[in-house]
Amino acid sequence: MHLRRIMYIENKSAQPPGRRGVSGVARIGWVVFSNSLQSVYYDGKRFQRDDSGYKWNHLDVESGERYWISGPRRDGEDGLYGYRATPIDKDAREEYWTSIRRQPHLKDRTIS
Repeated sequence: MHLRRIMYIENKSAQPPGRRGVSGVARIGWVVFSNSLQSVYYDGKRFQRDDSGYKWNHLDVESGERYWISGPRRDGEDGLYGYRATPIDKDAREEYWTSIRRQPHLKDRTIS
């Protein structure tokens, strides 16, 4: 069985010139891990674990783009430099707000 978990997914390659590696487009959603935990699957993409990077820890196998993928924090400060408003996938909202952030009254909120 593959492990399924809500994660913070940030594309470190999708940034304006001069800001590479700092903060990119991010989402919070369900990912599936391979049995070896070396690959992560999200939104039809496969990400390979790579610890050789600076401010990134996964590579998109197809495009080579760099990503930071990590477990979301209870305090919501998931970005590299603390809090940033991050869209939450619809199917992950209730679990995110209830189990991770422990604020069930926000379960319909679309942004972290």
